[in-house]
Amino acid sequence: MYQYNSEGRSVSISQAQSQASTIFLAKVFNWMAIGLGLTGVSAAMTVYSGLYQVVLGNRMLFYGLIIGELGMVFYLSARVQKLSPQAATGLFLGYSVLNGLTLSSILLMYTMTSIVSTFFITAGMFGAMAVYGFVTKKDLSAMGSFMFMGLIGIIIASVVNIFLGSSMMSWVISGIGVIVFTGLTAYDVQKITQMGAMGIMESGEAAIRKGAIMGALALYLDFINLFLMLLHFLGGSRD
Repeated sequence: MYQYNSEGRSVSISQAQSQASTIFLAKVFNWMAIGLGLTGVSAAMTVYSGLYQVVLGNRMLFYGLIIGELGMVFYLSARVQKLSPQAATGLFLGYSVLNGLTLSSILLMYTMTSIVSTFFITAGMFGAMAVYGFVTKKDLSAMGSFMFMGLIGIIIASVVNIFLGSSMMSWVISGIGVIVFTGLTAYDVQKITQMGAMGIMESGEAAIRKGAIMGALALYLDFINLFLMLLHFLGGSRD
């Protein structure tokens, strides 16, 4: 009788954890979608208003915006526990808008047809890896660590290539980047799912909001970078 009751309780907990992780993951994807939407609107407005001439025409301003974006990401990641939910949300949304300013260049470099088609291909790949990360029983921690090392390598190689200007190296970086960010998508989704299952839904609204924002930021970065890497291969130049 004890064994039967214990098993019944175990099943109940498992079901509750599954439901909690699903609800939390939905919140994360909602914020991610909002961030992507803001980035798209910001990029379009930058181009169609002519603001791109200021943003892209001033190299110091352009790189200043990029540095500012990186600073916002690092600050949010490091200080999220001490920030209010409103401040964390504001930083994430502000980052999404600023990223649209700098990404407006792709609307000028590539045809709209290739941008749209690459976006849907990215969405398909991202969705497939997200589903895998959600349903797999395999621990993806080792893969996540490997992909993170690959990310560090991409960053270093990208900085070096700024000075080398090698098109071949750029292609190699993009190819590796596609692999790295598809892998990170599955890893991040599994990690977010585990956060939901481990009781974050019972931690109060403030903790839930901040956890959802950090999860959304991770998936937003996975999606944007995967999109940019694929665009390097699939994008049709306007020239």
